[in-house]
Amino acid sequence: MNRLKEKQQPPTASKKKKGGKVARSILNVLNGNFLSRENTIRHLPYLFFLTFILICYTGYGYFAEKTVKSLNRITKELKELRAEETTVKSKLSRLSKQSQVAAAVAPLGLKESFDPPVKINLREGESD
Repeated sequence: MNRLKEKQQPPTASKKKKGGKVARSILNVLNGNFLSRENTIRHLPYLFFLTFILICYTGYGYFAEKTVKSLNRITKELKELRAEETTVKSKLSRLSKQSQVAAAVAPLGLKESFDPPVKINLREGESD
């Protein structure tokens, strides 16, 4: 029975080695030692490209957010202007009725004519 338990213990020891590997990797990153390796230097152009793409993606996100805010603002303004147009149209329709026009010009001394208009015919020889 003891032999089985002894066989099971080495895998836990290998996990400790992996944990040590991760710790060493983190320590190399924090120290900056990983930058001096030839492998890392060989991949620098790719890392710069990824950094550039990341910056462009972030900038595009800000641009899209700004555009959406502007679109929302313009849509709200358009709704307000349409409501104002409807109000002004109804007011104009109400004020341009014959009874409203007659009431508006009454203080000026103008009266509504109840006689229909008469057509004036001129003969060919009569002008001025």
